[in-house]
Amino acid sequence: MKSPFDSSFKPFLGVAVLALLLSACASAAPTPMVAPEMGRLGEKSYAPPSEISPLPAQPAYEAGTSPSSSPAAVERMVIKTANLSLIVQDPPSAMDAIAKTAEEMGGYVVSANLYRTTTRSGKEVPQASITVRVPAEKLNLALEEIKALSDELPKSENITSQDITAEYTDLESRLRNLKRAEEQLQEIMDRAYSTEDVLNVYQQLVQVREQIEVIEGQMKYYRESVALSAISVELIAAEAVEPITIAGWRPVGVARNALQALINALQFFVNAAIWIGIFVLPVLLILYGVVFLPLRALWRLVRRRRKPQSNPAAESASPPSAL
Repeated sequence: MKSPFDSSFKPFLGVAVLALLLSACASAAPTPMVAPEMGRLGEKSYAPPSEISPLPAQPAYEAGTSPSSSPAAVERMVIKTANLSLIVQDPPSAMDAIAKTAEEMGGYVVSANLYRTTTRSGKEVPQASITVRVPAEKLNLALEEIKALSDELPKSENITSQDITAEYTDLESRLRNLKRAEEQLQEIMDRAYSTEDVLNVYQQLVQVREQIEVIEGQMKYYRESVALSAISVELIAAEAVEPITIAGWRPVGVARNALQALINALQFFVNAAIWIGIFVLPVLLILYGVVFLPLRALWRLVRRRRKPQSNPAAESASPPSAL
């Protein structure tokens, strides 16, 4: 049965719902949600907007204040990560010790990889890499215990920090606005009586809830990254870096010098062959064709002209020689 208010309240549909959304969002963000087109409005019916866009994120500060005026009101969120490269005697044992240290501190192992590598002398030695997470407040203590596994200073050490306070504050503001939009859509759907209106509002409500879940997941990832710092360690076997010495003599160094000398000699011969093939031979061919062949032909011509010509008639008239 058609409601008697469908025709009488049709002109006021857009104004009523827009006023409702503006009054609900006025204190949260400067830009309200806009409902482009509305359906019919009765005593117990509110048609949904055709599309709802998330409200822009706003800084999490009180009115009349700024980040510079209230720095203590914002808790800094910093993600710290560390990267180490250590030389140890036994990489598998060191990897197990690092995993145990992380678990004792309330962290966990993210990844661990154990493999074998070949040294310059052809010997296979173990090598490992491991990534763990430990509570941020115990990061320095964990680094000290990990570095104590090596008798030498770290081959490399790098600690980085990333401030995500602004990103997290932006996500908080967007989440608040989306939750307000969710409440308004839920209220509109509860008061709607038309099946079409309910379906339209439900579609918008599903989209808003999906955005809420995405933002909540990102915020959870940020919180875990701030609470637990990541440490990535590369464990190198000492055998892979220590030179072989025999009574102070290092054959590896001698072999390296001999190999370098051989490479230098081969480089010289290869460079010489390249110069001969690209520069010397073409120049010689050009000189042979342009200079030598013309001079040779000219020389032959001159010799032919200077040679005396013999007279057959005179030779036949001459008296025979006396015997």
